[in-house]
Amino acid sequence: MSTHDLVLALPTEDRGRAYAFAQALGFDTPGELADDGVPEPLRVALNDRASVMYIPTGGFGWVTSGREVAARGSAECLVSLVASDRDEVDDLVRRASGAGGEVVSGPEEKGWGYTGSFADPDGHLWEVVVPA
Repeated sequence: MSTHDLVLALPTEDRGRAYAFAQALGFDTPGELADDGVPEPLRVALNDRASVMYIPTGGFGWVTSGREVAARGSAECLVSLVASDRDEVDDLVRRASGAGGEVVSGPEEKGWGYTGSFADPDGHLWEVVVPA
């Protein structure tokens, strides 16, 4: 990893559930499997330069020195993925829904492009968009 790579850390209540969700969406989750059968750390490669790292809720509090995190149902960030076409948007939103995610909006045409958004099983918001 270079100093310009992006790793977005998100808390998770259930590593196994977050792992299964990432795999259902087709993302690579590199790393050695821990005793629970989930890579440690649980890194979800979005592309060759960006990833999401799911950190267990207790460990997340340790990393943030006990700072309170946003309550479930509120959002401090939106993970946005740029898709190559509308079919990719439709497919990713459909797979998210089938893997325990909640469709929040779309897929639909909006002013900034064709987009759909969903919440992962921990309530974190994701968007997939083909820019206008």
